[in-house]
Amino acid sequence: MQQEINQQRIQNMYQMLLEMAAGNFTNRIQRTGQDDELEALVMLINMVAEEMKESVFHSGFVNPHYTHTHLVQITFVLDADFVIRDYISTVPKVLGFSPDALHNKPFSSILSQQSLPIWNRVAAALLQDTTYNNTEQLIYISQEQLLVPCFCTISRLIHDTSILVSSVITVIADPIAAETLVSADDPDLHGGLSSYTDVQLMQHVYDYILVHLDSPLPSMKELSRIFGTNDNKLKSGFKHLFKTSIYQFYATERLKRAHLLIQQTTIPLKSIAFMAGFPIYPNFSRAFKKRFGYTPMDIKRRL
Repeated sequence: MQQEINQQRIQNMYQMLLEMAAGNFTNRIQRTGQDDELEALVMLINMVAEEMKESVFHSGFVNPHYTHTHLVQITFVLDADFVIRDYISTVPKVLGFSPDALHNKPFSSILSQQSLPIWNRVAAALLQDTTYNNTEQLIYISQEQLLVPCFCTISRLIHDTSILVSSVITVIADPIAAETLVSADDPDLHGGLSSYTDVQLMQHVYDYILVHLDSPLPSMKELSRIFGTNDNKLKSGFKHLFKTSIYQFYATERLKRAHLLIQQTTIPLKSIAFMAGFPIYPNFSRAFKKRFGYTPMDIKRRL
């Protein structure tokens, strides 16, 4: 029995390391309270994840194989007995459950051990105060037994006995989703991606562009020479896999980095425009607004 428990703990650590390798430093491994080497490893992994989360300058520089979608909302609707009666579509996606797995489950069943005392206190307050509204940090347990910390706003609905638990978290999304990959047997095969090696090649091109955002984009001929392929395969394969052209991807990533620099630094806007490949500032401003819906001047800058 103990061996099975230890195997599960090892599996949890393995899953956590995979999440960290993907650039996700939000999750944590649930502690068991045991005094052994595995528990020491769990504590160490959680500490490293916390340090990495605090020290990484921006999520875009964590792992170029992944993008980050910020401010994803997860909301539960509970009845008066604190049973989950409904939730929005992002909940099963974020926590890794099947769409119906959490329906009619006690809300406490998806909370970590350290969150239960907090939730019990909140539940007691909800029973006594019909206008209760407060924010607490709760830690959800995902299907893979990883911890997902969230600041949750908990409140009662005005014309109902239902309780709303809502929070906003950061999640990662893999741009190379399974449905975008192709196989040699695909009758609708486009772009010449007939093998996993071709897919890897396009990923290497993707990584190369992200690493060299400071430099002018090489010509298709030069990129083809660097990666040992031909122009047509490079252009069509990249667009097939990432749903954008090489130039569009390069331009978009430079604008994203410019957005980050505007938010996080005091570098003059004209200098940031030049770094993004726009010697003329009005051209940068127009491209920026087209991409984000607002101008660089509209962003609140760090003092």
